[in-house]
Amino acid sequence: MKITAVRVHTLRAALERPFAFSQWRFTRRETTLVEVSTDAGFEGWGEAYGPSAPIAAAVGEFFSPLVVGRDPRDTEALWDFLYARSIDYGQKGTLLAAISALDIAFWDIKARAAGVPLYRLLGGAPTEKIPCYATGFYYSEDYERAFRQEAARYLELGFDAVKMKVGYGLERDVGLVRLVREAVGPRVRLMMDANHAYDPVTAIALGRRVEPLEIGWFEEPVSPLDVEGYLEVKRNLAIPLAGGECEYTRFGFEPLLRRRALDYAQPDLCSCGGISEGMKIAVLASVYNIHVTPHAWGSAVGQTAALHFYAARPRQPFTTTPELRLIECDQTENPFRTRIVTNPIRFQNGCWHLPEGPGLGIQIDRQALAGFE
Repeated sequence: MKITAVRVHTLRAALERPFAFSQWRFTRRETTLVEVSTDAGFEGWGEAYGPSAPIAAAVGEFFSPLVVGRDPRDTEALWDFLYARSIDYGQKGTLLAAISALDIAFWDIKARAAGVPLYRLLGGAPTEKIPCYATGFYYSEDYERAFRQEAARYLELGFDAVKMKVGYGLERDVGLVRLVREAVGPRVRLMMDANHAYDPVTAIALGRRVEPLEIGWFEEPVSPLDVEGYLEVKRNLAIPLAGGECEYTRFGFEPLLRRRALDYAQPDLCSCGGISEGMKIAVLASVYNIHVTPHAWGSAVGQTAALHFYAARPRQPFTTTPELRLIECDQTENPFRTRIVTNPIRFQNGCWHLPEGPGLGIQIDRQALAGFE
């Protein structure tokens, strides 16, 4: 089997309801999909997380000529080749996102050719569904009413866990966390995400104020560049720490894991290096008994890749204690999650149901796709 073509699809859609968090305000959704075709009739799809223009150039102009004519099933060899070709100027960032999209597409083809769902090809046991947490509670001027309505909706959908945004200032954050805890009740797992808004001193102050509210994890409390800051926050709080969506490859995650800066590692498969590198990050995390639950904020392609990865990721083998299984279910407006596929991932009672078709198990609706290009 040989790769015959690589096509890049840049998708954009204006949002009916813009939203904001500690760093940015979003008025539109944007993502980059990569389509890989072969001479055997199999096609694979991948997604890259990050700004579309440079990613599209990286895939279309730099990497595509290097992979046409290669066998897409040689996933390990292809990853090593592409990373070696770009390592002088692309150890992290845009070029890694481009490799990630290609790698996901290669794995999609590999599993389609084998006639099995991707997670089964990766070695996962038959799995019907995976519990998820709702990512929501973004900043709103009318946040009190909006947050109570949002909490009611998540409870109605069957979520047992939710994640809210913080990073708006210490006193405001404390009030917001108290409001959401009251709205969802004591039995729902509540996590908070600052999107690296704070320095260690402020992050610790916030954590101490909300510790009595039983916070499941504090995500990105400080800059992803500040490993010492993570360690300082961890030494001073009982709340577990999460992070890693801005980190890349096993090489980037290794010091975070070895030094136990994280309790929950969150690689994004659409930027960290794809399925191939995500599995290696999970192997490293298993050595230190750190749970891996991927960041998943993209389209149906990225979300499905995250589901397959999560169902098959390596874990510590020497315990029979049931693990806490929990994967992200972004609730912000995103037409690419449902409208570009003919068979969206089934969500029911707070769980994603794994596709059982070959490969990623989703079918792209080309007419709908064209409407966003």
